[in-house]
Amino acid sequence: MHDDESMPAEDFLDSCPDSVQDDFAAILIAVATSPPHKFAGGGMWEAMHGDMKGWYEARKDFQRRHYRLFCLLDTKAEGRAKPLLVVVDGRDKARGTVIDDKEYKKIRSLGERYRKTQPRPIA
Repeated sequence: MHDDESMPAEDFLDSCPDSVQDDFAAILIAVATSPPHKFAGGGMWEAMHGDMKGWYEARKDFQRRHYRLFCLLDTKAEGRAKPLLVVVDGRDKARGTVIDDKEYKKIRSLGERYRKTQPRPIA
């Protein structure tokens, strides 16, 4: 949750088909119950590169669309003994297309807002 009470990741997930929501839930549970930074995602969970270094992407393909959740592993949350798996936002796109750099910038901005807040906003 952000200081303006928006929850972009939840809004995105709510817009996804039920089967995509179910698969994302399974992926996130598997990641969250694995040792930090050790989950081998087999294409469903990938570390990002370039401007998105430090981010992770949960992936699901369904009916000619690519669905993506953009996540952080937070090791600096006050009062938390274990790292938090933070689902920040999501996007979908048609196969064969790319997500615009402006969208990645928005996602990074949400992550920066999250990281500047202590205690962490948790929903």
